[in-house]
Amino acid sequence: MQVYETGFPGLLVLEPKVFQDERGFFLESYNKEAFRRLGIDCDFVQDNHAYSRDAGVLRGFHFQTPPAAQAKLVWVTRGAVLDVVVDLRKGSPQYGRWRHVILSAANFKRMFIPKGFGHAYVTIMPDTEFQYKVDAPYAPECEGGIAWNDPDVAMDWTPALRGREPILSEKDRRLPRLADFDSPFIFEE
Repeated sequence: MQVYETGFPGLLVLEPKVFQDERGFFLESYNKEAFRRLGIDCDFVQDNHAYSRDAGVLRGFHFQTPPAAQAKLVWVTRGAVLDVVVDLRKGSPQYGRWRHVILSAANFKRMFIPKGFGHAYVTIMPDTEFQYKVDAPYAPECEGGIAWNDPDVAMDWTPALRGREPILSEKDRRLPRLADFDSPFIFEE
């Protein structure tokens, strides 16, 4: 597996070894011991699968706060997304900054997102399927988010949206700005 550093401590882009031939492909999508050797020592407890019919569906920035904060392993099995995180860990040298990567069924890349990041993605192809593992179950009382278009985060979604308005949930339309969020996440080296 190829591992790419991102400049954000703990945030990794992973590219599994893919065996392809005329029949299709095979890859090992998760191996607990291999991940532990990479420093990813999570006990994933839940798998999630989201489908988006249209290009331009934007979900996030989402997170769960302690005591139910989640680390995530995310990837795409059909279509493609621009996957984006924002560092919400107080004391992090990257606090409030974002990082993005294209995840697609064609490139097989995954991103490991440690606790303390807001996570969002926008579909760049129709009929996209997005999957992820989390190390804590869904806890509605701990869910939170930051506005996708927060000017303090200043993520440029323009290339992915290609002139379209994003397709958002009502919940995502009402998320607060980073300046209005007192982060409970603390950066630990």
